[in-house]
This record gives sequence, structure tokens and C-alpha cells, in this order.
Amino acid sequence: MANSQLWTGTATFTQGTSTSFGFYDNDYQYQLDAVKVAKYCATRLGYPSMDVEMGGDQFFTCFESAVTTYGNEVYLYQIRNNFLSLEANPNNVELNNTVIKPSLGNMIRMAQDYGSEAGVGGSITYYTGSIDMSAGVQDYDLKAWASSSGAISPDDSIEIKTVFYENAPAIVRYFDPYAGTGYGSQQLLDAFGFGNKSPAINFMLMPLNYDIGTIQAIEMNDQIRKSAFSFQIVNNNLKIFPIPTTDKRLFFEYIKTSERDSVVATTGPGSGDNLITDISNVPYANPTYSNINAPGRYWIFEYTLALAAETLGLIRGKYTSVPIPGAETTLNQADLLGKSRDLQVALIEKLRTDLDESSRKMQLERKAAENAAMTSTLQQIPMNIFIG
Repeated sequence: MANSQLWTGTATFTQGTSTSFGFYDNDYQYQLDAVKVAKYCATRLGYPSMDVEMGGDQFFTCFESAVTTYGNEVYLYQIRNNFLSLEANPNNVELNNTVIKPSLGNMIRMAQDYGSEAGVGGSITYYTGSIDMSAGVQDYDLKAWASSSGAISPDDSIEIKTVFYENAPAIVRYFDPYAGTGYGSQQLLDAFGFGNKSPAINFMLMPLNYDIGTIQAIEMNDQIRKSAFSFQIVNNNLKIFPIPTTDKRLFFEYIKTSERDSVVATTGPGSGDNLITDISNVPYANPTYSNINAPGRYWIFEYTLALAAETLGLIRGKYTSVPIPGAETTLNQADLLGKSRDLQVALIEKLRTDLDESSRKMQLERKAAENAAMTSTLQQIPMNIFIG
């Protein structure tokens, strides 16, 4: 212990050499506070009543670590609170002093996946294909078609989304020979394009539910009494009902499973380089010390003290006792380490609680409670009665 460096009551901050990383050495306010914090910590650790086996540079390093820890906690909270809005944005613009605006962009991009599956939009391309149906052939292998036609690569596959195979719409076959007066139909609306689809008089004189009921009857008749136009797909094997009687061409829509299953965005703001992809590349830098307010600096001072106490405890742990004339003294390593680490945990928990209380969700909840309390108070105030 005789060769240990002792605190002399003052220290000189030297830019570029006093700290381990020099993150904040160019900040003049940081340079001033570093000297003050070193004196504050040494005093809290017992100086001048007892020796403090630490030099100025050790206090300065603890101070730098405390500022960095404060910045990490604040900015990590910002990242967690806003990552849904930050993801896929450029990561080449520093966000330290930027207000993050909530955005629906990523939520919409996630919702596009559901739209792709439902066939109502999305980011997955729908391709069109066709096969030749032969008379008397009911089964068609669309996997074989995809491979032979070159629609996909050998290690890819397709998924059929739509098959354009159905009977003519019921409205085309809607014909009532007894509509109007006498036999035949009265094509009163030929000029409007309805004459070849339904007796025009029905559009004029019958209620709409009559037409809907008739259409449903036609479709139900086709389904039960006839071999209705239908199909079945199992693993991209298509079965046609009824069995085709003539050669025809059948069209369908499909997607490539490689595009649907890909986890990498290929279009839109989620593609390309220099983008925010995870919390490791969100562009937050170390804080500017001179911009930190008084509550933040006080937290940093206390955390510096906790780190300095831990460092001093580790130093004193080299010897459990020190001989003195006629006796020996026991050092307080265990107390320093235990209390310093408890203080670090308490300070971190306090900072995280403060950050949670300042979140957007908590602010809105607090504002709603404030409005409710104000409304309740105003309801107790007598209101004037005006007589006109």
C-alpha cells in the first residue's frame, strides 16, 4: 500500500490523456465538471479524514463511464420506444437531437403480407399462367407445368392463388319468357345494354330482391341438378369438374413461394444498404455533455461516485489488513464493493423508471387522467342561470 497513488486534494484534467476513450474531452463543460466530480467523489469516500488510494485519472475514467452509461440508457430507451418507426429508415443521419415522429409506414408494410395472402394488394407479385385442357382429361399437374414452362427456377415452387374456371354468370342465363304481357320478353332497355341479359321489364317493375332470388335459384340449380363448374387443388394438382368435353385453355394466377417466404425486403424503404435493421445500427452517438440538464448531471455525479467506490474497493482488496505501529487495521473493501454495486443498481432502476414515466404511452395516460380530474372539478362549480 505504501506505493499506492493517493488523492492529493486536487487533479488536473489533460485533454486526450486523462480518460480512457476521450469521448467528451473536447467539451469544455465536461472538462470543468470532471475536476469538480473528482473532488466530490474523493470527499464522499473519506478525504481528507483518511487517505483515498485513487488518482485523478481514475476518477476521470469513472466520470467518463458514468456519462456514457447515462447516454446508453437514454438512447436505448428511445430506440425501444420508437423502433417500429425507425426500422428501415436511413442510418446515416444522427438522431441524438431529433424528435422521432410516430409513423405507420412499417405497420402498413407488415399488413401488406396479409393483403398478399388475401389477393387484395401487398408486396408479392401475382403471375399469370395458362394450360391447355383436353377433352376427357380431368387432372392437371401445375407443378409440372411450372417446371416445364420455365416459370420458376429448379429449386423454387409455385402456389396457385386463383383459377379462372367457372360457368357463365347467372345473370347472363337469366331469362323469363313470361315476363311482361304475353310470350317472349320485352326488351325495353336494349339501349342501355340490358337487353341481352335479362327481360328489361324486370328491371323496371320487379323489386330488386326478386332478381337476387332468381339468380340464387339459377346458381343453386346448377350446383345440385347439374355438374356445376368447380375444381379442387391439392398440392398444386388441379382436378376439374365436370370433365371437360372440349379442348379449352384454362387461366390461373400464382405466386412464387421463394418470394413469399423471403425474409429480406426487396422493394420499398426496406431494401438497400445503409438502413436501420436492428438496434445495433440505429444512429445514436454518445451524448453531448454540455446539453445534459441538471437532473441528468446529478445522476451522472452519483453514478460516478458508485463507480469510484467500486474501484477503491477493488484497490483495497489487495490487502485485507495493513500493519500500523503496535497493531494492524482492517480495510473496508467488502463495504465499498457491496454499497457501490447496490448504488449502481438503484441508480439504473431509477433512471429506467423515469424514462418509462416519460414514455408516450404514460404521457397520454397521465393527460387523460388530468382531463378527467379537471372535468370532475368543473362539474362542482355552480353555473350561472341566464334569463333572457
